[in-house]
Amino acid sequence: MSFVYDEDKIMEFLLQNKSEFEEYLLSAAVNVRDKIEEILLIGNVDLLNNAHKLVRYIVEQNETDLIAFAEQEGVTWATHSMTLSFKLEWIQALRRTLWTFLYKFEQEKKAFIEDSKVFFDLEKIVNEKVDEFLKSFFVSYSDYKDKLILAQQNLVENLSVPIIPITSTTCVLPLIGTIDYSRIQIIEEKVLMEIGKLRIQTLILDLSGIIEIEVEMITDLMKILDGTAMMGCKAVVTGLRPEVVTKMIRSGIQLDNKAETKGTLQQALKDYLVGT
Repeated sequence: MSFVYDEDKIMEFLLQNKSEFEEYLLSAAVNVRDKIEEILLIGNVDLLNNAHKLVRYIVEQNETDLIAFAEQEGVTWATHSMTLSFKLEWIQALRRTLWTFLYKFEQEKKAFIEDSKVFFDLEKIVNEKVDEFLKSFFVSYSDYKDKLILAQQNLVENLSVPIIPITSTTCVLPLIGTIDYSRIQIIEEKVLMEIGKLRIQTLILDLSGIIEIEVEMITDLMKILDGTAMMGCKAVVTGLRPEVVTKMIRSGIQLDNKAETKGTLQQALKDYLVGT
């Protein structure tokens, strides 16, 4: 005897019992049911309607639309930073609910032959599709989340090295906070790139906002000033704090001809704006 699987009849049965299906699903997803309206508000995600859509793709074994739907959901959940544990609980509750109603369907319609092979054939059809959805969802979520994190990192990097044009040939780079190895690399890359792109002739480097900088970072900063000079750009350093100057003196680090120094950024701006 052969395995009987009529997707049209199954879908018809599920539609006829839609309200009962939703009630059972909500009772199975204890932690998610109270978050349905919040999830709809945050990400415009209608969990119940999406559950019926996913069930249809599973029953119809429509792998193409199922994967596309999973990828779309992954992007949506990543974009709005919605809790992954809710998604996992919801899909697992949906799996249990679908199995419950497939059993009800079998009891009512006598659609499946009662032997172990039939059960395992049915298990393969349903569970493989649910697992495929979960895999595609999490891959999509992870990939898009990585892109968001990278975009945010790039934004932070740009904000941490803000080269501000003052005139067509003069720019200011105010550095604030702590300078570490990672940030000094960003400064080097951004400074040299912007000098070439904007054709900067004078770069005013203001250090008055630096909270902490190690001797090694001061040395790397001197190398950046060397690179600035090599590109034909004059460097002006302002706002050197006493503790930074002390470290430079004790370490034998000298500006020499690397850069002109001014006491404050205001003084440098006054001098260079008057001269333009």
